[in-house]
Amino acid sequence: MACLLVSVFLLVLQTYAAPSEFVQSLDLGPGLTANVTLSPPPGTSKHAPHSIIIGVRKGGTRALLEMLDIHPEVAAAATEVHFFDWDENYAKGFDWYRELMPYSYPHQITVEKTPGYFTSSLAPERIRAMNSSIKLLLILRDPTERVISDYTQVYFNRLENHKPVQAIENLLVRSGALNTRYKAIQRSFYDVHMRNWLRHFPLEQIHIVDGDTLIRDPLPELQKVERFLNLPPRIMSSNFYFNQTKGFYCIRSEGRERCLHESKGRPHPAVNSTVLQQLRSYLREHNHNFYRLVKRSFDWQ
Repeated sequence: MACLLVSVFLLVLQTYAAPSEFVQSLDLGPGLTANVTLSPPPGTSKHAPHSIIIGVRKGGTRALLEMLDIHPEVAAAATEVHFFDWDENYAKGFDWYRELMPYSYPHQITVEKTPGYFTSSLAPERIRAMNSSIKLLLILRDPTERVISDYTQVYFNRLENHKPVQAIENLLVRSGALNTRYKAIQRSFYDVHMRNWLRHFPLEQIHIVDGDTLIRDPLPELQKVERFLNLPPRIMSSNFYFNQTKGFYCIRSEGRERCLHESKGRPHPAVNSTVLQQLRSYLREHNHNFYRLVKRSFDWQ
């Protein structure tokens, strides 16, 4: 009889599905568990994002989102959606996209981040079609360091999946010349990608976060973001502490402490100095073009 009741209970739970953030595991006895559906908090609903972190890959997008999520008036999407840069997702429509957003209260803004948007040729036009007045956040770091970080992520991913890896110099240089077809290098052509965004959005709608400064001293950069998003100042210096072991700032909020995933902040490989200088020299013109486009400069080598 008990087994029959448990079976009926499981069937009912499976029939009324809910978003994963409102599912809890229930212990029904030895070897038996079930997922119990919880209702979303009263007064909440899902919205298309009010702001999107559009990139850049390996620029600090995860750190920015996690730190911004400290703010009580921010509801952050949990995963990278890739709605505007992947055709197969975009074809699913805006209702599908909105359902992937978190539940939020009327006083909160929803923020999504997908680093691939910045380098996508289609994302700017598609985002503008959704909301032409949306506020965009772009976090950038030294483009040469970003290339190396990009390589490092792929390198460790391939190792974990038991795939062959190459030395970074073999990817950066081909036949004695810089391999500008290497995607990691192309992602650091900030001026090229920015021109595409400025065809669809005025510069005033794109706030650029200095990723190098965010890592060294988070609060000033986050205060600028608060002002850009018209949020009341709620993020404070007490929300951050420097983790000596990891070598970067971690977050303290609502009595809990958390650091970014262990995949963040991995040590970069040593790069041949001649190859490194070749890369820096090539990117320098792109950097200066970018400075002119955004009417500000950065401390990039």
